[in-house]
Amino acid sequence: MTSQHTDTLPARGPEAVTVSITRRVDPRRVSEATHWVQEGVNLANTWPGFLGSGWVRASATSDEWHMLYRFSDAAALDAWEHSEPRRSWLERGRDMVEDRTVTRRTGIEGWFDAPSSTTDLQAPVKPPRWKQAVAIWLGFFPVNLAFTWLAAVAVPGWDDVLMPLRVFITTAILTPIMAYWVLPWVTGLLQPWRPRRRA
Repeated sequence: MTSQHTDTLPARGPEAVTVSITRRVDPRRVSEATHWVQEGVNLANTWPGFLGSGWVRASATSDEWHMLYRFSDAAALDAWEHSEPRRSWLERGRDMVEDRTVTRRTGIEGWFDAPSSTTDLQAPVKPPRWKQAVAIWLGFFPVNLAFTWLAAVAVPGWDDVLMPLRVFITTAILTPIMAYWVLPWVTGLLQPWRPRRRA
């Protein structure tokens, strides 16, 4: 009897999600806010899927604080963000801090973002521009080709439509398709090609 060995690639699980938040802190309550932030970090550290966090002040006199935390996947993040312990923690800081911006990064977004000053160990490593260009082209070319062919076949007189209008319609349809489906899919395919985090 002969045995056969087949190499298989490990299945890719859900992608980790990084959340970055800019908060304005009451300058009269810096000591309290520092304690409050650390309390939130300690609380998140007990939550399933938590991968780490960091926070910095823009300067010694700045009232803007930049905070970042990371969870193993969107489901774990959602469970944390809708939990009662987190709601209670946010309520305790309501009079001290004000959220300015909140950004989630995953897939193609997280890959293309520059490392954050809050924690280089957790922020994505930015790839060279030529890799960004190749990733976008690999998604855009087949989608644009398919749409152009379908439009010519399915829409009578498509070639007679004014070029600016054709371009407007094409980009209006293809942009969300690229952003929500094609680019995340291409990013997954190119996972082994992506730059690694610094150790």
